Amino acid sequence: MSFLLVGGDSEIASATFAYMQRHKFPVVATTRRAERLAPGRISLDLAPPLGAWRPPLETRAACILAAVGHLVDCHRDPVGSALINVTRTLELVERLVVGGIYVLFLSTNQVFAGNRPLMSAGMPLDPVSEYGRQKARTETRLQAMMRAGAPIGILRLAKIVSPGMALLRQWQGTLAAGQPVFPFRDMVMAPTPAGVTAAAITALLAERCPGIWQLSGPRDISYAEIAACLARRLNADPTLVRSVSAASAGMPEGSTPRYTTLDGSALRARFGIAAPGPWPIIEELVAVPAGDRQAGSSRPKSPRSID
Repeated sequence: MSFLLVGGDSEIASATFAYMQRHKFPVVATTRRAERLAPGRISLDLAPPLGAWRPPLETRAACILAAVGHLVDCHRDPVGSALINVTRTLELVERLVVGGIYVLFLSTNQVFAGNRPLMSAGMPLDPVSEYGRQKARTETRLQAMMRAGAPIGILRLAKIVSPGMALLRQWQGTLAAGQPVFPFRDMVMAPTPAGVTAAAITALLAERCPGIWQLSGPRDISYAEIAACLARRLNADPTLVRSVSAASAGMPEGSTPRYTTLDGSALRARFGIAAPGPWPIIEELVAVPAGDRQAGSSRPKSPRSID
């Protein structure tokens, strides 16, 4: 009996696949890219109709990670993104459940407006962004299926981070070259390490846990604060961090909730899984080898020179 990760090319899926392999869980992931097909990786594209697609016969539990997951993409193409995030996702879940397979659906803090911290799992959904509205529509249907006895779980997540985070790499290179960065002062995150997320997904799949579960960091910090931390690490001129509003960059509605934190007490009580506070995570992400702390020197560094 094995686990199935639908949408195996994402950051979270990659971390979960690696976690499962390290802990000797049999796992298969899907990909929509032909060049990535390999042992343990099968084909599935949610854009066209599912047709005759069926999961591997030995599948016991599946996690739905495939999604159009960026707020900007959903805002720009609400119809195309909803096809994946709502229509095809529900079709896939129904097909898996009919086969007796437990399904874990990954949702988001964006199903809430973000007006208060540590939102509890049972609060009414009140999304602001198009992405949040799509996830809320899918959740609503899945919750109805759960009440009817379907083996379904929902795991809501906030910001997932991992070493090599692209935005931080970009900021590192820019600051190291003595150039300014423009982080959003009104956009926050409550970071959760990808490894912690992978452990939560694995635990819920292994025990086929129904219901709504949540995981986020315990406190929000702004992107501007993170950039300032990075500048200190690099010994860069602090005036190179020039915070701006998200609206100035044309970010869509719902991009700047006041809070993104979720109440993860149920997951912590059941499995002992919780994200640490934000600053140890950020300090690890922005850690720079001593020899690379040369921002402000006369020799600019390439954006790719700090990993």
